[in-house]
Amino acid sequence: MRHRDDARPGTAGAADAAGLAGTRSGGPALHDRHWARDVRGSAGCAAALLALLLLLDRASGSLTWWRAALWAALAVLLFLVLCPARVSAGEGWLASRSLLGGRAVRTDLLVSVRCPDGVCRRVVLRDALGGRVEIDPEILVDNPDLWYRLDADARTSPARGSPPCGPDGLRSLAEQVERETALSVFRISGLE
Repeated sequence: MRHRDDARPGTAGAADAAGLAGTRSGGPALHDRHWARDVRGSAGCAAALLALLLLLDRASGSLTWWRAALWAALAVLLFLVLCPARVSAGEGWLASRSLLGGRAVRTDLLVSVRCPDGVCRRVVLRDALGGRVEIDPEILVDNPDLWYRLDADARTSPARGSPPCGPDGLRSLAEQVERETALSVFRISGLE
């Protein structure tokens, strides 16, 4: 049986190992503070779809137990698609855990930070040990503490001999996070 600390980055056990490493190296792990709200929203959308389909089927008089089971399966599928991954970070690591598993990356050993263009915006982080994590940049914008933890660790990567490729991705992400943070400060203080 493998010990949790032996988990390879990029695997389901790596998120647990990263969490353990983060709490041992000082300070508690940071988490996406909007994750629970987003999960409730996903569950609400799935429940609304199920209720609407059952109501329409009932109104048309064609509701049977197998059709209800089909609509329930469709609602569960929608929930799985909409349910966000939980992002957490600590000193030297960042992990993303979804319902289907988790991945972790050593942020103090980053070799690549990319923000690929496309319909679905993502930040792709890769480390020297082969770990890879994709996260929504809005998570970092909404959680400046996660962003500052990632940024501080990414700055130590060149000192450890693994300069991250794609510094433009990190720079543009930094500008976006700082702009949104300044706007929220202005909004709270009434200066907007």
